[in-house]
Amino acid sequence: MRHFFLKCFVICSAISLFASLPAPYSYAFYGGKTVRIIVGFSAGGGFDTYSRALARHLPNHIPGSPTIIVQNMPGAGSLTSANHVYKVAKPDGLTIGHFIGGLFLSQILDGPGIEFDAGKFEYLGAPVKDTPVCVLTKASGITNMEKWMAASTPVKLGASAPGNSTYDHPKILKDILGLPIQIVGGYKGTADIRLAAEGGEVGGGCWTWDSIKATSGRAIESGEMVVVLQMTPQPLADLPKVPLAINYAKTQDGRRLIQAAIHDVSDVMRPYVMPPVTPRDRVQLLQKAFQDTLKDPAFVADAKKSKLTLDPVSGEELKNRVASLFGLSPSLRAKLKDLLTGK
Repeated sequence: MRHFFLKCFVICSAISLFASLPAPYSYAFYGGKTVRIIVGFSAGGGFDTYSRALARHLPNHIPGSPTIIVQNMPGAGSLTSANHVYKVAKPDGLTIGHFIGGLFLSQILDGPGIEFDAGKFEYLGAPVKDTPVCVLTKASGITNMEKWMAASTPVKLGASAPGNSTYDHPKILKDILGLPIQIVGGYKGTADIRLAAEGGEVGGGCWTWDSIKATSGRAIESGEMVVVLQMTPQPLADLPKVPLAINYAKTQDGRRLIQAAIHDVSDVMRPYVMPPVTPRDRVQLLQKAFQDTLKDPAFVADAKKSKLTLDPVSGEELKNRVASLFGLSPSLRAKLKDLLTGK
């Protein structure tokens, strides 16, 4: 009888121990496997560069050290890849998608071609948040918000096309803050907008501070270009005295639209996701591996060498930000749709 109880104790203890471990079979699963990161843009861009840096270090934090490869799947502004990860990729824990988070807003606004439900993706996290600001040239005569608000003629801002933040953010600022803005679209990217501003075609534009700092740092230091407004929830460390757009919103609805369409979208602009119904234990394992990689000194050094900014967003935070977008009231959603699409 004594041996019987001893055996029961040992068996129960073993069961309890294994129950407390995070799905042991998922650890063995990744050994000898290949994980694909499907990037929605061509090689050489920012989305691709982040993914290739992750692919070099992520295996060190996944039990079994699987091989990780990057597969570029450009098309329709990364919509092709997002639809593929949602509809085609097997939910077996071997596929990770990386596409532009602005597509989530497109779903809310009933954009064409959306074949996914953002609420059903499994979110691993994001390596960085976007930091949108508006920068104007000294030659434009607008060097602070007081001058901009009082401008007698609209300030020309260079932009790409509707659906791109360089275009959508100024539209939101014009409508909600009442800023005198004339959007000049058709530029291929921020480099072209910068050149147009330097040549006097436009007064400036609105895109991420990290990009502006890297490409126009000297112009900022000399005062030839001035960051007039930042569209972030809190002031950036480099720009403690530059005012926040949301503080100029005169209504609660206006503040809510800026929060959703700019703040929340900026936080989810570079998501890493897995297909819906991927086994939960594998999702949790890769969520932890993703966050551990972003804190790995070797990865941080690699990112710095590649001039990649890091400001991580956890999978849970990413999921909540996306849910917040879909929490817009029908009236605010209709207003935003009318504002950004004219429909």
